[in-house]
Amino acid sequence: MKHKIQLYTLGVLAMLSVLGCQKKERPSLGDYPKDANAPGGPLKFYAAYDGSSADPLMNAVDSIRANFASSNPLASIPGISGKAVQGVFDKAIKYASANDFATSTSFSISVWIKATPWAGGAGFVFSLTNKDYWHNSAIFLMFEDQGQSSTTAAAMKFAVMDQWFEFVGPNLLQKPVLNGQWHQLVFVYDQTTSKLTYYFDGAAITGLAASLTDMKNGGNPRGPVKLTDNDGNAGSLVVGGWNKQAGITGPTDGWVLGFNGGIDQFRMYGKVLTASEVLALYNSKL
Repeated sequence: MKHKIQLYTLGVLAMLSVLGCQKKERPSLGDYPKDANAPGGPLKFYAAYDGSSADPLMNAVDSIRANFASSNPLASIPGISGKAVQGVFDKAIKYASANDFATSTSFSISVWIKATPWAGGAGFVFSLTNKDYWHNSAIFLMFEDQGQSSTTAAAMKFAVMDQWFEFVGPNLLQKPVLNGQWHQLVFVYDQTTSKLTYYFDGAAITGLAASLTDMKNGGNPRGPVKLTDNDGNAGSLVVGGWNKQAGITGPTDGWVLGFNGGIDQFRMYGKVLTASEVLALYNSKL
């Protein structure tokens, strides 16, 4: 009997030892959305702004590489899908980088916005900074008022490197992008054609002048874009404003404003999205 008790005791101890060495689940890093896209894939940066944490930096995290914002002064609001951020004229979200998006030679950028026209100034939706361009930005998107924008048409400017694509005057964007409802905008650049394609609410915008679609380099087709600086470095990413609103070197003119509207589902791809992929994002509210 004594030997049986000893064997039983040894068996229990062995079992406890095995259980004690079992791999435990890693603790959660926080309440923020994770994306199924792996680092190094075509989706380079994705901020859904869906976090429910009391920490605003966690609510603005990029879910591709867990790239936390270095500052997020914007409030959370209901978005097109889950939550979003509310932009203001004098503040913006700053990230140290857009991960490896700046190494892209073709690209697609998708964002949902909700805004109405405002009086005066230019509201910047985002800026990828770069010291080697006169506006200190490799890419930016902004909307202007200047008595042009309305709830049915918008004065919009999209810049890549040192080329501006200006939807102003007779080329106003004839879409209700500033009617106070959520709308998806997608900007796609294909290095093989050196052309930009614009999408509004899942559909390509057609009939645009060549000055709005053709990317040039000294009068010739641009081909691959170069978004890193001459030292090979990628700049900071600003969402909801331009460099000025994030304390980064750049113009400080009074007309340079943050975007006074909602921003949601900000995606940056290092590839050309197809029309069906853009439509799928729109239908899924992503």
